[in-house]
Amino acid sequence: MSITFEAQVQQIGDRLIVRLPGDASAALPSRGQVAVDAELNGHLFRTVLEPDGRKGHWIAVDAALQDALSLSEGVAVAGELTPTKAWPEPEVPGDLGSALDDAADLDDTWDSLTPMARWEWVRWVKATKNPETRERRVEVSISKLRDGKRRPCCFDLSSCTDPEVAKSGKLIEPS
Repeated sequence: MSITFEAQVQQIGDRLIVRLPGDASAALPSRGQVAVDAELNGHLFRTVLEPDGRKGHWIAVDAALQDALSLSEGVAVAGELTPTKAWPEPEVPGDLGSALDDAADLDDTWDSLTPMARWEWVRWVKATKNPETRERRVEVSISKLRDGKRRPCCFDLSSCTDPEVAKSGKLIEPS
């Protein structure tokens, strides 16, 4: 199943994103994160779409994608998405990575998690601007993993949790 769309690059704060049109988001299998094989303006890549907290999704425009396509705010993109069960590995933030490195007893546990589950742990840890809360989430992650938990609990998977572009679980509207 392929989903095609047209959209414009939007800027929220210092970040560039591509917000999917409503019909494209509605065609996806989940209101939460969705792994996809994507094509934007002819450039192929695998990514995880993020929920916007309003039953929609958005694509993070990282530096590599920005450079490859010369993207900036207002640039139009033509896209095609194909949902996949093959999730890319998440980029584990340094603080969580260091805690996992220090917890050698969890090597097999972390490795046994699906990439989707690792995305959930990373997303939960990163979903706060407060340094003390983040530190506590790293500690709790290690504790929960030691207790055999495979995923963080009590986490709304359809909320927008990137604190740089979200407020109260919803993607901030570009200004």
